[in-house]
Amino acid sequence: MTKGLWNAYLFCLPESRRALYLPTIDSILTSISPYVLQPRSLDLLFLKFKFLKMKQVRFLATTFATSILIFLSSCGSADDKKTEETTTTADTTVAKAPEPATPVKPANIMLMEFKVADYAKWQSMFESRDSIRKPYGLTNYVAGRGLDDPKKVIVFLKMEDANKAKELTASKGMKDRMKEAGVTSTPTFSYLETVMDDNSTISQTNRLIMMHKVKDWDAFKNEFDKHKQVRLDAGLIDRVIGHAIDDTHQAVLVFAVTDIAKAKAFLQSADLKDKMEKAGVEGKPTSFFYNIEKMYQ
Repeated sequence: MTKGLWNAYLFCLPESRRALYLPTIDSILTSISPYVLQPRSLDLLFLKFKFLKMKQVRFLATTFATSILIFLSSCGSADDKKTEETTTTADTTVAKAPEPATPVKPANIMLMEFKVADYAKWQSMFESRDSIRKPYGLTNYVAGRGLDDPKKVIVFLKMEDANKAKELTASKGMKDRMKEAGVTSTPTFSYLETVMDDNSTISQTNRLIMMHKVKDWDAFKNEFDKHKQVRLDAGLIDRVIGHAIDDTHQAVLVFAVTDIAKAKAFLQSADLKDKMEKAGVEGKPTSFFYNIEKMYQ
């Protein structure tokens, strides 16, 4: 069988199949002698042709399947990446900055003022009876002595419950213990709602406490806040601002004193008098300069 016979055979095939067989037939005929191809070899030739054709189809099918898998894998990766980007964008959009923490309200204060015969004796007995005050919600805070009168004592205690504190100060036991400690005057007690308490450490231990009667607390506080620099120039640093716990008309202020002379001159100045009138202060305020003898907290 010659190449011409093969061409005639292929010519009888459909055109779509003929194009697939031509390369394979050429490779087969090239490997066989062009001069002799016996009729008895026809079956063998067809088997070889069929084997090569099957290998070609298998190769094409494998290549096609591999291409499909790569394509699907690429699509999946793209989808995963897109999903990841979407999730990241969504997370970024939803995330919110943490809200600022609510400022902690300073503890309310019970204030005691009295005179003592011997400060050292009083302090020793006062500290030894701390366990009596604690069940009433009172914690030692500050103890001070007057700069002009060292026998006058002022004590600040942190207060959890004004009613419990009042129960203690009204008791006969409290009066007896104060007398035993050497208290020589009738003590005064004040129960304060603290609006501001700056207890940060500073070098100044001298203090000034002032008490005012005011027409309106909010109006007074608003005016007071406007003149902080004036007080700094007069040697006064704001430390505690508050009012009586059951009467907002009774304002209480505590200042650290950097210059005693300036502070005393300021208290007598016409400028302070004018500012107090504008702030709604009624009557003459009381003032007391003292030195901190001990900070308990």
